[in-house]
Amino acid sequence: MPLLVEGRRVRLPQAAGDLARAHPRLEERARLLRAQCVEPVGPQGLLYVQQRELAVTSPEDGSVSILGSDDATTCHFVILRHTGSGATCLTHCDGSDTRAEVPLIISSVKAFSKRAQRGRLEVHLVGGFSDGRQLSQKLTHQLLSEFDRQEDDIHLMTLCVTELNDREENKNHFPVIYGIAVNIKTAEIYRASFQDRGPEEQLRSARALTGGPMVSIYDAKTEQLRIGPYSWTPFPHVDFWLQQDDKQILENLSTSPLAEPPHFVEHIRSALKFLKKHPSPADTLFPGNRALLYRKNGDGLWEKISPGS
Repeated sequence: MPLLVEGRRVRLPQAAGDLARAHPRLEERARLLRAQCVEPVGPQGLLYVQQRELAVTSPEDGSVSILGSDDATTCHFVILRHTGSGATCLTHCDGSDTRAEVPLIISSVKAFSKRAQRGRLEVHLVGGFSDGRQLSQKLTHQLLSEFDRQEDDIHLMTLCVTELNDREENKNHFPVIYGIAVNIKTAEIYRASFQDRGPEEQLRSARALTGGPMVSIYDAKTEQLRIGPYSWTPFPHVDFWLQQDDKQILENLSTSPLAEPPHFVEHIRSALKFLKKHPSPADTLFPGNRALLYRKNGDGLWEKISPGS
């Protein structure tokens, strides 16, 4: 069945702004979300999702109460929730393989909702801006089209993407919203920023930089964060990139150089140094080819546990 807004099928293709104007409730939700103040989110109870990662859990989770992600410029955040079970998935999509990612998002939520007698699937799309290369526009179209192709009814609740998430300053365009969080217990979605992007922030950032498919990072049944095992080929010309100044890294390793957050270059340099140190991660980072496992301790912080325990 199709993608729906207020019970009516979405007419595609059309720009996000046109779609919102055709459905005033969508336009109003986007306005209210943009108008929010950014809320700093601490590490207690947080599961942070990086680019090309997926995490899903439910209100019964005793460890994780908030899913969050940030640092999106042309990328989009996708939140899918089943209203009956409360199962909620957050992903940080960059357009690398939207056709494969959307079914994965849907199946991950449906797996938690088999026992739910009632409820429906609701999707919230946030991110992107009016970038000069129109990468945001392309990703918005891909996501809307792929959700519309699915067998399940998907109800579009929030559309704050591309031109709906754009602000102009000195003739340059920037996203309004760079980060988002969702409270699993209350279903509240709000603008957010994060100081703690771990665990294994460098490792996870390095994997995203080398490419690879969307991966699920959380096992809600055991309430464990599972990283890897990952593999990648040596990053091409890593020494060359590490020798470049900030301007070169920003202009060549970003999809939107003018719109990146201030820590972008530092973040990329850190990931490049990690890739240089670990050109073959299976040999050094994942002994026995086993995942790195984490769980929340009594203070609500991630704590490493031995594989298999």
